[in-house]
Amino acid sequence: MPILLIILTLLTLKLLPNNINFKWVKMEKSSQHNLTTETITLVYSGGDYFDRLEKLINEASTEIHFQTYILEDDATGNKIINALKKAVLRKVKVFLLLDGLGSRALSEKFVNDLRLSGIQFRFFSPLFSYHTFYFGRRLHHKIVVADAKTVLIGGINIAKKYEGNTTEVPWLDYAVMINDTTVGKQAQAICHYYFLKKRNRIFKKKQTGYLQNQTIAKLLQNDWLRRKNEIQSSYLKSIQMAQTEIIIVCGYFLPGRKLTQTLKKAAERKVRILLILSGISDVPLVKSAISFYYAFLLRNNIELYEWNQSILHGKSAVVDRKWTTIGSFNLNHLSSHASIETNVGIHSVPFAEMYQKHLEDIISQCNQITSESFQPQNKLLPRFKQWISYYIVRFFETLLTFLPYNRFLKNSLK
Repeated sequence: MPILLIILTLLTLKLLPNNINFKWVKMEKSSQHNLTTETITLVYSGGDYFDRLEKLINEASTEIHFQTYILEDDATGNKIINALKKAVLRKVKVFLLLDGLGSRALSEKFVNDLRLSGIQFRFFSPLFSYHTFYFGRRLHHKIVVADAKTVLIGGINIAKKYEGNTTEVPWLDYAVMINDTTVGKQAQAICHYYFLKKRNRIFKKKQTGYLQNQTIAKLLQNDWLRRKNEIQSSYLKSIQMAQTEIIIVCGYFLPGRKLTQTLKKAAERKVRILLILSGISDVPLVKSAISFYYAFLLRNNIELYEWNQSILHGKSAVVDRKWTTIGSFNLNHLSSHASIETNVGIHSVPFAEMYQKHLEDIISQCNQITSESFQPQNKLLPRFKQWISYYIVRFFETLLTFLPYNRFLKNSLK
């Protein structure tokens, strides 16, 4: 049992790094296809995301809700925190909610400084409390809402590795910025609920933002404990209805049986399916577990592409060049059943075509995994290693999801 606990701790706290420094690789101009209207913008990790985030905070006039899984005490994290402190000085109400596991490395001094600055701050489910040692349900979504109107939502945490610099490539990830009062009020209601533990009318009634250029945007949540399974359901429905092509970006691709079979059936209908996955990972054990799927996927004519220029952290999909989803939801057990996740579902042909063009550029820079190139990994010893990795990861995913439910029943919003 002590050995299992050590493995669990290492896996969950991500203490199995690759220790790779990525050199800056200049992207082709064509890979940055900015789709911007007055209401919706595709945002890329790196300077694009953090410049927009800082500008959003600086221009807020009444209230900011900021919720994320990881915020680190580094140059990037301090830049964003300083912007929030300046907002407080302008009499803007600032609510900051960080996950107790993802942001566990923040020092007591850092946290006290946040509170003294006037930022209303708390941790979601602290890892340690006086009555429990707790991994379970995590706040994994990444949302910033300014003035109940402008929303920045995606999969990008607040740390230097997501911003990058002139010598290091940022982790590959995406977000969406939406300027719409309907979506803004809905996002603020979600943030109010998790920070203040209070429901309101807007939170109970889902609303859709009808944006410009025949674009429809809807916030999708996964919070299994609260019987919200909207993101996973939208993936399943979109794949089931797909007619021509599906592109999925996922850094931690460990789908359950239902999604796996849904992809298989789509492939049998001659739908072209392309998966953009991690070539290198911040959690090598998970990378090995993902490779366990490759033989099955290749047998079913699903195209596999590995991104090797930085760590792939994105979570998104485009279906039939008309529906897009971007957010924090990974196609794995933790996102489906344990974590709190939020995505945006976008029904828009122009947006989907623009994003797909960008993803096609990304694919052109990936390493394609074919039956031939996978053959060395498909031998007995490598497959055994992948099999062991897969079942270790799935076991602990299940354990992390269901073990602490006695606590959930008492107080699910700790």
